[in-house]
Amino acid sequence: MKTIWTGAIGFGLVNIPVKLFSATHESRLDLDMLDKKDHSNIKFQRVNAKTGKEVAWDNIVKGYKIEDDYVILDEKDFEKANAKKTKTIEILQFVQEDEIDSVYFETPYYIQPDKSGTRAYALLREALIKSKKVAVANYVLRNKEALAILKPVGNVIVLNKIRFQEEILDADALDLPAKSAIKEGEMKMALSLIDQLTETFDISKYKDTYTSELLKLIKAKAKGTVVKTKSAASKPTATKDLMAQLKASLQPTKRAAAR
Repeated sequence: MKTIWTGAIGFGLVNIPVKLFSATHESRLDLDMLDKKDHSNIKFQRVNAKTGKEVAWDNIVKGYKIEDDYVILDEKDFEKANAKKTKTIEILQFVQEDEIDSVYFETPYYIQPDKSGTRAYALLREALIKSKKVAVANYVLRNKEALAILKPVGNVIVLNKIRFQEEILDADALDLPAKSAIKEGEMKMALSLIDQLTETFDISKYKDTYTSELLKLIKAKAKGTVVKTKSAASKPTATKDLMAQLKASLQPTKRAAAR
């Protein structure tokens, strides 16, 4: 794995030298955009919207639109507003993990200690496990201040970047049904269905089947093999008799199919 950040965890007066590694990678296939006629790669150009002419990098500036005018920003402006560069993941507080809504979670990273920090790293990891809490911390990555939680997963401490509150859109603008729309009988049926489908969560059971099927299709086409089209899933329809649908969902045959 490639190191993407080096620094330290600030745990009170304890300083733990660490390295940060990406904990994820995209499972989707890397597809190129090609010209349909001769399969040549498509190039993207920076074009002036008014003249239609290509603009060189040296002639491109960044601006923020206020009303009908742009305020142009240069490198000195960005430096003035830049987050204070620090090489520390500073622990701010400890909380129960379930206090943080999943909507805030963004990107996970693995934290590995340097040799001089192994004892302190192990102490923090075991203390988090014993306390059943996670650490809330801030740090600067790629010149941008970020918020995160530190959580032990097995033997590794995972830094999971979380969003700031102002980054979450307000759901009040959505047209959502009122709680009063739920009938007691429907709720009982829904709870029965939930109980019937409740299992211990095992992430290994779930695979990115779309990517694997697409790769099979690509390999088959490369060999000149004709691939049969799978029948499309039925389209969702408006709910007419919710109680009847819930009862049908609880039938053994339906339950087996859902699994």
